[in-house]
Amino acid sequence: MPGLLRIPRIPVAGRSSPPAGAPAGNASHGLSPKPTFHRRTSEPRPPTPCRAVSSPTVSEPDFIRNTRASYDSIATEYADRFPDDLERRPLDKALINAFAELVRSAGAGPVADVGCGTGHVAAYLSSLDTPVFGIDLSPKMVATARQTYPDLRFHVGSMTAIDLPDDVLGGIAALYSTIHIPDDQLPDVFTEFHRVLAPGGHLLLAFQAGDEHFELTERFGHAISLPCHWRRPENVTELIDKAGLVMHAQVIREPNENEKLPRAFLLARKPR
Repeated sequence: MPGLLRIPRIPVAGRSSPPAGAPAGNASHGLSPKPTFHRRTSEPRPPTPCRAVSSPTVSEPDFIRNTRASYDSIATEYADRFPDDLERRPLDKALINAFAELVRSAGAGPVADVGCGTGHVAAYLSSLDTPVFGIDLSPKMVATARQTYPDLRFHVGSMTAIDLPDDVLGGIAALYSTIHIPDDQLPDVFTEFHRVLAPGGHLLLAFQAGDEHFELTERFGHAISLPCHWRRPENVTELIDKAGLVMHAQVIREPNENEKLPRAFLLARKPR
């Protein structure tokens, strides 16, 4: 699931700060302020009035705020109901195996499980000797993942603004997490994926195949406001291509006994 709280850079910590030694205040142009002298008088000088300055607030999009709040509400029940979803989906597991093999063969860097939820996909990738860490928008989902898989790294963050340098990831797994991104924001997400992938890095995308947009208002007895977007695979592949990624494979799986919609799996790579 997605992804706006900051996550630490991997492997570089934090965002870049102002250069060390940079002057501040009136010295920003390398000039010392000219001293000002006041004639002493018997009457004290009146205080200089101060004008209140309000800092602009940065608002996040509703879909990010609602997605985070919704998954925070259902994190405990979600983990109890779906402790390891891959055990019921052997074809999904086979496609993840192929993705992991491609990432290891390319040797371009670790995998980010973007929208990692409770962490079971990241744990499975790790069991395949694939370096991996998880990113999720929901702090409670991340807390659950950390508790369940203490040997792996999980961070709170958003796929809309991944706090990583350019060209550092050997792979991105985004399984059923882009479904909460609105259509007008999806091209920017794929551009962000392209930015952080190293040349030769791979993207594995999975989502419900369809043509419907709606808001889920209840889950596990909790009132939520979760945006969902089912998409046609051909429309998504077009956006992936426009982002500069090259399609490698496409698989459409028919729904199993507990599903209503086909599942689309798209495998792409960033050219070297």
